[in-house]
Amino acid sequence: DVDPSGFDVMDRKLLEAILHKFDGGPVGIDNLAAAIGEERDTIEDVLEPYLIQQGYLQRTSRGRMATRLAYEHFGLTPPSSSANLDI
Repeated sequence: DVDPSGFDVMDRKLLEAILHKFDGGPVGIDNLAAAIGEERDTIEDVLEPYLIQQGYLQRTSRGRMATRLAYEHFGLTPPSSSANLDI
């Protein structure tokens, strides 16, 4: 099931975990994998490339972070204190 933005169930699950369980990030790949029940390699090789390319996810030295676009996609207000949300 793909939504109008091209997200499937796992794309949404990954972004929702970062937004809700990890307050938008940063979150390490191993913690993220455990939170969504997915293998680290699957996240890095299958899920992340599309989300990064489309501007919904950012990889930093501290971990993965949701971008302002990700917050807006889910109808959430991005935190005003984070300069890292703009890409």
